[in-house]
Amino acid sequence: MAMKSTADKVATIQKGYTLEGPTIELGAAIVDGELHKDAPVRLPLSMMNRHGLVAGATGTGKTVTLHMMAEQLSTAGVPVFLADIKGDLSGLATAAAGSEKLKARTDSIGQPWSGKTFPVEFLALGGDGAGIPVRSTITSFGPILLSRVMELNETQESSLQLVFHFADKNDLELIDLKDLRAVIQFLTSDEGKDELENLGGLSKSTAGVILRELVTLEAQGMEKFFGEPEFDTAELLRTAPDGRGVVTCLELPTLQTKPMLFSTFLMWLLADLFEDLPEAGDLDKPKLVFFLDEAHLLFNDASKAFLDAITTTVRLIRSKGVGIFFVTQTPKDVPAEVLGQLANRVQHALRAFTPEDAKALKATVSTFPMSDYDLEETLTSAGIGEAVITVMNEKGAPTPVALTRLWAPESVMGPSDNALIASTVAGSALLAKYGTAVDNISAYEKLAGRAAASTGPAAGGSGAEASSGAGLDPNAVDADARRIEEEILGRPSSRPAPAPEPERAPQRRSQQQQESGGGMAGDLAGALGGALGGGLKSMARSLGTQLGRELLRGVFGTASRRRRR
Repeated sequence: MAMKSTADKVATIQKGYTLEGPTIELGAAIVDGELHKDAPVRLPLSMMNRHGLVAGATGTGKTVTLHMMAEQLSTAGVPVFLADIKGDLSGLATAAAGSEKLKARTDSIGQPWSGKTFPVEFLALGGDGAGIPVRSTITSFGPILLSRVMELNETQESSLQLVFHFADKNDLELIDLKDLRAVIQFLTSDEGKDELENLGGLSKSTAGVILRELVTLEAQGMEKFFGEPEFDTAELLRTAPDGRGVVTCLELPTLQTKPMLFSTFLMWLLADLFEDLPEAGDLDKPKLVFFLDEAHLLFNDASKAFLDAITTTVRLIRSKGVGIFFVTQTPKDVPAEVLGQLANRVQHALRAFTPEDAKALKATVSTFPMSDYDLEETLTSAGIGEAVITVMNEKGAPTPVALTRLWAPESVMGPSDNALIASTVAGSALLAKYGTAVDNISAYEKLAGRAAASTGPAAGGSGAEASSGAGLDPNAVDADARRIEEEILGRPSSRPAPAPEPERAPQRRSQQQQESGGGMAGDLAGALGGALGGGLKSMARSLGTQLGRELLRGVFGTASRRRRR
């Protein structure tokens, strides 16, 4: 086959990236070692919900690439979610300063550059950082994702699903870790052994393993990630008053100590969106673009159920107008079932220092369409800020492979000043909504109240006495947890002695003070009758159907806050 001339190669790229609708400008093509700003490389905005991969070795510019893409998406009115692992992405809130070197680069690729700021919202998992606290209830998180955080095996994961099923059927709200611990302790107690037998596949020994893992999570300080107010993922879909998409940066200052929690929490955000967004079909632009940095953490040692759930979410969330970009070092970090759904590829340089690196390089090359480049050579020689790109065009076909010098961000490529971040958080409308944790009546209180009522004296006492736990041994719920923590950590437990329950929010209590009925849920309501005046009416009886009794759970076993209203 005759060799193509440089002009022919450039013409192929020009034709392949001539698009009609709005686009994200990625850069200018490099052909035969020469930069051609008359051959722009771009990505159709309407195809960004076909998902993508941004890959490359450490230090090759992956973070800058997603920074640049986030800016253009925001300008186009598309909200963006970014996991800010190194703190660099907070620079989106600060305009960049120009320089002669920067001007030379942007002129060479035909980029009309000017320093700009972008509308940014700063979040932090459970308040672990300067951003708005993001929390999830245990019920919403679901058994599959929680099993991932606890590193349970498949048998234990199945058993945890039975625990959730039991709690759902009996109106035991699992808000935080102490709620789940209380339910498991009830099932393994003499009082709950009949209920445990009815669950069939849940053994007392397995329940004990799960209980120990829960205490380990608490000992590591992870209880602050679970609770209320639960973050509403619809907050990620907002636009600023000027029409630009809000860029949400999730701060992750302690990623290295909690990598499993980080990756699993991101999947909870996606799963919640997936369950609540309506079908959208083909849109001119996505409703949200989600960048999952350090994507390999999602898949390391993942159970089959977890991988199946990720694959299903990625495959189906596209039709709801959400695009997902996985950011990692090599395509082999992503399972083939997921990789096959990533139509847009931005591949930065790879290194081939070891046999394993060479194998990864060959595997990466094999995932690209045929091209005019020697991709093995190109991928090992590409400079910082350059990438091999192929995306899906407006007709759904792959564009020509193009080595591209990428556009430069217009905001600071690094962290914003701490004072600016603090003032942005303080001025956020979300602070009043999510800034302060609350502890409403849930499974822990219901089971503690039931135990108090069954002892006799508490049942006949005043409402105030029962609600404060009078007549209940303060060690009844926490004794096992304290003992297990001491065994795990090899030191005295840091868990404080149980304190009297504080006065609960009247808004939540008034909703629950309804007439009780029969069954176990009725027993629980009756036990709290004296404490709360009038008892509790279960969700099942308020809806009057069996369907109402069992929370609808999604692909990850999640149950969103909106579906639990």
